[in-house]
Amino acid sequence: MAEHPAYLVGLRLAGRRVVVLGGGQVAQRRLPALIAAGADIHLVSPEATPSVEAMADAGEIAWTRRPYEDGDLADAWYALIATRDPAANTAASAEAERHRVWCVRSDDADAATAWTPATGHSEGVTVAVLTTDARGRDPRHTAAVRDAVVEGLRDGTLVAPHFRTRTPGVSLVGGGPGDPDLITVRGRRLLAEADVVIADRLGPRDLLAELPAHVEVIDAAKIPYGRFMAQEAINNALIEHARQGKSVVRLKGGDPFVFGRGMEEAQALAEVGIACTVVPGISSSISVPGAAGIPVTHRGVAHEFTVVSGHVAPDDERSLVDWQSLAKLTGTLVILMGVDKIGAIARTLMDHGKSPGTPVALVQEGTTAAQRRVDATLETVADTVRTQDVKPPAVIVVGEVVNVGVRIPGKQTE
Repeated sequence: MAEHPAYLVGLRLAGRRVVVLGGGQVAQRRLPALIAAGADIHLVSPEATPSVEAMADAGEIAWTRRPYEDGDLADAWYALIATRDPAANTAASAEAERHRVWCVRSDDADAATAWTPATGHSEGVTVAVLTTDARGRDPRHTAAVRDAVVEGLRDGTLVAPHFRTRTPGVSLVGGGPGDPDLITVRGRRLLAEADVVIADRLGPRDLLAELPAHVEVIDAAKIPYGRFMAQEAINNALIEHARQGKSVVRLKGGDPFVFGRGMEEAQALAEVGIACTVVPGISSSISVPGAAGIPVTHRGVAHEFTVVSGHVAPDDERSLVDWQSLAKLTGTLVILMGVDKIGAIARTLMDHGKSPGTPVALVQEGTTAAQRRVDATLETVADTVRTQDVKPPAVIVVGEVVNVGVRIPGKQTE
């Protein structure tokens, strides 16, 4: 069999009996796909990994707790043979041959009647990669080819332009904290499909350079306001381009619904009947401290973290933050958009009982090549911001977790 290439085919296993022999790591890797296919799965094994056992406990598979016995493959449509007993594997393979059951063997591919390809998925497409020559089969190479194809489909670089899919309406896409690699797969794909991209200043700017020349990129900060407020002007721009039948991506930094006014835009679109897709993004409130080596929670140090906006001062009548209550919390406080108000914020927290020695870290341009971390305390943070010339965007972390983490090599720390 090894001299001939395999014939690739998709098996429709829903409701059909599939037998898996062995409950180890091979079964643990293969079972989720069989479960997703709707197969009637019967595991035969005296033991199983905790993950496989959990599948049995959840009723996703039926588990017979004993070694393989002749006859176990009767009425099966497909078999996965992966025990640690070579003799049992050989006997099961022979039974599969007698009953004309396609079987995969984890210990001897040449003795099997079927091979498992490296598979991946992207928006309704399943990619299966299989080396045609079993003697030269390298699972790492096969997986690498699979990954390259799937990535190309996901980010749109592999699809020919005239076959490129388009998502009608508007997509509110969270671009993550700044590093272009930290946007979600779906967000990147929607960018590749877009006709128009309306981008925030804090979005991952490097991604815009990758867009095809026909894509119209609009800087949200430069939309003419006229008699409109800035947000209303952005809403109108989204509506205008969507009504022209274009695929519009509203690219935001972080997550659209974390101080990003994403809901305001979604509501404006809903009011005029325009479809809106929300793609969550990695919030800078968690990712930026992590990139600087600061965990927002840590066992024995902080059991909660609170994220607040610092764009208005504590004594501003527009503030919705209960700073007095925040001062009493023992966990981590993460402040976004608070660089220019940090002096007033620190004084308010101390006035309400927060220790002046509470550690503070400011992470500027987090996750980007320009990332910079500056440490201080509540008592010194206002002077530190001024003397160290800390500029927005920066995430401010207040709490003992600041001193727990490790310094990230290659990032500027002061």
